[in-house]
Amino acid sequence: MSDEFLYMLAGEVESKFATAETSRLSSIEERWSRAYHNYRGVYYKDVHFTEHEKSRVFVKVTKTKVLAAYGRIIDVVFQNGNLPIGVSKTDVPRKKIVEALENPEMPGPMAAPPAPVVNPFDVGYAGDERGKVGAKFGNMQPSPALSAPQEMPPQAVEEPNYVQAARNMERLIHDQIADSKGQVAVRDAIFESCLLGTGIIKGPFNYTKLVNSWENGELRQEQERVPHIEFVSIWDFYPDPEATCMQDAEWVIQRHKLSRTQLEALAEQPHFNSEAIYELTRYTDGNSEQTSRDNEVQAEGEKNTDAGQQSRWDIYEYWGPVDSSMIPSELLGGPSGDEPNQVQVNVWVSGGKVIRLALNPFEPQRIPYLSFPYEKNPYSFWGVGVGENMDDMQSMMNGTARMAIDNLALAGNMVFDIDESALVPGEDDTIYPGKKFRRQSGVPGQSIYGIKFPNTATENMMLFDRWRQLSDESTGIPSYSHGNTGVTGMTRTASGMSMLMGAADLNTKTAIKNMDDFLFQPLAQYYFYWNKQFYEGDLDIEGDLEVKATGTQSLIAKEVKSQRLLTFLQLASNPQVAPMINIKNVVEDLAHTLDADAKRYINDLDAARQQAEIVGLQNAQAQAQAEGLAEGSTGTGDGNIGIGQAAQPGEEEFSSNE
Repeated sequence: MSDEFLYMLAGEVESKFATAETSRLSSIEERWSRAYHNYRGVYYKDVHFTEHEKSRVFVKVTKTKVLAAYGRIIDVVFQNGNLPIGVSKTDVPRKKIVEALENPEMPGPMAAPPAPVVNPFDVGYAGDERGKVGAKFGNMQPSPALSAPQEMPPQAVEEPNYVQAARNMERLIHDQIADSKGQVAVRDAIFESCLLGTGIIKGPFNYTKLVNSWENGELRQEQERVPHIEFVSIWDFYPDPEATCMQDAEWVIQRHKLSRTQLEALAEQPHFNSEAIYELTRYTDGNSEQTSRDNEVQAEGEKNTDAGQQSRWDIYEYWGPVDSSMIPSELLGGPSGDEPNQVQVNVWVSGGKVIRLALNPFEPQRIPYLSFPYEKNPYSFWGVGVGENMDDMQSMMNGTARMAIDNLALAGNMVFDIDESALVPGEDDTIYPGKKFRRQSGVPGQSIYGIKFPNTATENMMLFDRWRQLSDESTGIPSYSHGNTGVTGMTRTASGMSMLMGAADLNTKTAIKNMDDFLFQPLAQYYFYWNKQFYEGDLDIEGDLEVKATGTQSLIAKEVKSQRLLTFLQLASNPQVAPMINIKNVVEDLAHTLDADAKRYINDLDAARQQAEIVGLQNAQAQAQAEGLAEGSTGTGDGNIGIGQAAQPGEEEFSSNE
């Protein structure tokens, strides 16, 4: 492929990056920077103090609110140790629907002809012409209807165990997330969504994991392909400016800031142009010609950005469609003239050079990024976080606290009014205990007056408490929910506190529902697609199966289902109902709702039969011992007098006063 097309491709990617960057520089990054500064307890660059303001205090209430929201969400999401990703079968498999549409006359599952009713015990009554009248249980014989060969109805084909297949897939996804440290990436994304309003997850991608094993005392290392997800900061994520969510985004760009070592390491990866990378590192010394981004520098704060700009390169990773004329025909894999107008590609660009060009490898094709908001903004791609919700309240609390401290500094010190005309010229006006002032002759009177200014700190702090209450309203996170003990009223009783905590959870439930819709459900689907496309082992999935992720709602559903199954087991203890219930399936479902391994804790039919025999023998022995003790206690055994039974006249041990 000629260099001209590569330059055109690089120029198109850089043009889209400039468009996405410009669309959010005006106000979006300004909001993020203010939220970050409020969390760190640092005044933003637009805050100016007068020369008479002595206090620079910053009350970090934003940090408390952000950590409270983050902690409550983490407590719900990771309460069972795994991500709230549940996989289940569809209620109506698609295969049956397709067969019914193709063959409308196909009978349903209840349309099979009923089996002939026979009398297996050959017992009847007068006039039924089927059994012997007055037959007894001891002389029952097989009915002629059973003895004669009968035409058996066609047996239904056993369908695959969709429930077990879905559970196997769920356990596999949880194992893959745990092995690749995916929970750490999800926690980082959730924290950034609480602080700045939006969290980004990238993946899953193919990752080669080195597995260590020992055989006969020797170390054996094997490489295994596993899915891997990673956290992407919103400062480095540039989506399509016209999109309001990831489903609407036609393309996205992720910006990488790589050092020389990291950039040269990419040359060893597949589909990277090593010559372009070496040329980039050989003839340039980082992207120093690019202007620094003010808002990003303000957010990073502690970093030495001048040194970083000279030693790092900006890499733009593009996912989206490009014109097929810019892609070589050998990469498309088809003869010339058969290519579509646009193809989905992954392009890495830096300094006007294309260092990676590959087709989108995922089936079905998708952009491998997930974006979820803390609070949904219906007209913007970016959500609203806790820091933005209480920005105004944080500014007012800081201003009120500064006024209170400045007033305390003034009211807590004595201010003096000195009449210099009454003092000797050159008299020192320094005041300390035991100080003597020399007065001139003249009219006697006081030459030094002490003035005490009124203390308004109490009123200022009352106003501060009012702003704090408004911050509770603006964020939906009450102070009593994160340990503030100064709240009175309904918190004095357990029922009142329970009602308040239930109301406080409404805002958290809304945020978690957004994560269900935009993170956990599509993440489960992406993992399922990855396993169907790249998994190297046997998935143990047969037949028609569609997987759906239930998200955090599965946690509540499991609790409710476990309680219902326990109630159903109590119903199964009724001897009349027990023969109609499949106890094994009920116990397996109950173990699944309790996150227990059914294969480990539940016996198969043979083991269950043996265990039942052992329990029956133990119960029989215990009952025999109990009956023996009962016989001995009532005196019905060998003629001994039972315990608690009085001796009768004429018997041994009888005594009486005549």
